[in-house]
Amino acid sequence: MNPTQKTFSSPPAPAPRWVNATRLLAVGSLIGLIALNLGWELLWAPIRPGGSWLALKVLPLCLPLAGLLKNRMYTYRWVSLVVWLYFTEGAVRSYSDKVPGNYLAMMEVFLCLTLFIACVMHVRLRLKNTVALPPSSSPE
Repeated sequence: MNPTQKTFSSPPAPAPRWVNATRLLAVGSLIGLIALNLGWELLWAPIRPGGSWLALKVLPLCLPLAGLLKNRMYTYRWVSLVVWLYFTEGAVRSYSDKVPGNYLAMMEVFLCLTLFIACVMHVRLRLKNTVALPPSSSPE
């Protein structure tokens, strides 16, 4: 190694188990949110007896599932924004629905907050784990 070359070391990385834990928490809360919304609109407290077309609101939640399972950073970023739509629905319906719908809405709020925190922490930990790359040296 040439003594004039600079060496770059990676910054202190958090334990990979925290990255994996946030990934599992994000995937688990997303699957929980999908299951909760399907059960809510089809079985437990549908708006109309026998279920309603409102169950289709889970389709946008199914799209990021593959990206989270493949551990794609971009998916974690946009899911942390989309989840606020479901949080808003849960917050509104927790006050406007009757029992058991309001309890299901409170569970939706909890799962949305869990998903958001897991996505944000996952992105932060992964960015902290990135290796500092040396600047490209051009011959002078």
